[in-house]
Amino acid sequence: MTDDPKDPEKQKEIEAFEAKQARDLEAFEAEEGRELQAFEGEEHRELEVFEHREARTFTIKIDRTLYKVHEPVLTGQQLRDLVDPPIGADRDLFEVVPGGSDKKIANDEPVEMRDGLRFFTAPAQINPGAAERS
Repeated sequence: MTDDPKDPEKQKEIEAFEAKQARDLEAFEAEEGRELQAFEGEEHRELEVFEHREARTFTIKIDRTLYKVHEPVLTGQQLRDLVDPPIGADRDLFEVVPGGSDKKIANDEPVEMRDGLRFFTAPAQINPGAAERS
């Protein structure tokens, strides 16, 4: 066999190589297409879940006042800021825990929202015996 590109054997070899390259490229593109389609499908499902979660409205109560919130998670500070005027540092914020001990909520603590959640405030410092004496 010679290196002459006009040699019929060499020409067959080149054609076979080019045909194999074309098949390999076609298989690669088909696999990439399937992977892209799967990725886009998963991305679409995740977006639907995100949009549905974001669009949800939760009804909560702080000190007997109803509030409607749309965020799935709020921090203690964000809860304090819902109230007008906002709950000051002189008061603590507690989540009502039915059948259990109420939970103090720190300003930076995330709270997962759900319908019917209830909170109350209480003085941050209670000084027993500090009442006026007559």
